[in-house]
Amino acid sequence: MHLSYSGGFAETVVELADYERAGLDIVFVPEAYSFDAVSQLGYIAAKTERLQIASGIFQLYSRTPALTAMTAAGLDFVSGGRFTLGLGASGPQVIEGWHGVPYDAPIGRSREIIEICRMVWRRERLVYHGRYYQLPLEGGTGLGKPLKLINHPVRERIPIALAAIGPKNVALAAELAEAWQPIFYLPEKSAEVWGEAVAQGEAKRDPSLGPLDVIAAAPLAIGEDVAHLRDRSRPELALYIGGMGARGRNFYNDLTRRYGYEAEAKAIQDAYLEGRKEEAQALVPAGLLERISLIGPESYVRERLAAYREAGVTTLNITPLAPTHEARVALIERIRALAD
Repeated sequence: MHLSYSGGFAETVVELADYERAGLDIVFVPEAYSFDAVSQLGYIAAKTERLQIASGIFQLYSRTPALTAMTAAGLDFVSGGRFTLGLGASGPQVIEGWHGVPYDAPIGRSREIIEICRMVWRRERLVYHGRYYQLPLEGGTGLGKPLKLINHPVRERIPIALAAIGPKNVALAAELAEAWQPIFYLPEKSAEVWGEAVAQGEAKRDPSLGPLDVIAAAPLAIGEDVAHLRDRSRPELALYIGGMGARGRNFYNDLTRRYGYEAEAKAIQDAYLEGRKEEAQALVPAGLLERISLIGPESYVRERLAAYREAGVTTLNITPLAPTHEARVALIERIRALAD
């Protein structure tokens, strides 16, 4: 599951021990322009025993490659080898608006950062001559030295989960990363939208990486009268489809069009960018909300789990929708039993 960056962190972490006992395997901590994820992940590592922890996601541009590698190694150390490095490009709005650095070459930078991280974890002397990163730095004072990590990491290959939805970036994830994190995953459309890209990447994949772990996120509620909870996703989808980026450069709007909702994607973006946010939310297709969720009677949830499994999903990132802690624990227990 994902932890929210909208508050209630300490309270949720207290509850994680119960979620862990109920069958939760991994928790992702996001990092947008919120509190940093590193301090929160370290806190979770100290409060849990078995639970895997993951960044969801560290942005490519917000840390140097070496600092990304050091941070991942540090989190893997304090958690006893339970950390997964979630990486992603984010978008120009955040990268240029918040971090003040150019949003350029996300695919090339992803490749080089992954390669540099693995060099650091293997404790190789850091000599790297890439298109985007040169280590030691060329120019400058000329005093840079090829260094290697002082500490011995818990693991020399920390799992990397790459967030990607564009075809080239998805191919890169399938080639280089242990895991791939798409957003708004629609099982019935996955082969059509991403199948070719995944196949291209897997054709170049090093067998030592093992099979690609496909991580799909979905809100979760099980019952005869829970269908209305699908509407809780309307604000998020309207924001992403309508308000992330600009006309002509919104990756999530593009994905929605590729899912077959071209007219709806345009209408949502028009309404959102014109300030009609509630109208944009109302325009999110009910069919899309239904198919990217695990919300409905148990029979329906079983059918959706089968669809995810058939589409190649290996990890479910769920958001349990229930009013009490006890009810959320029960949901995790039920989905764990159904998934197993």
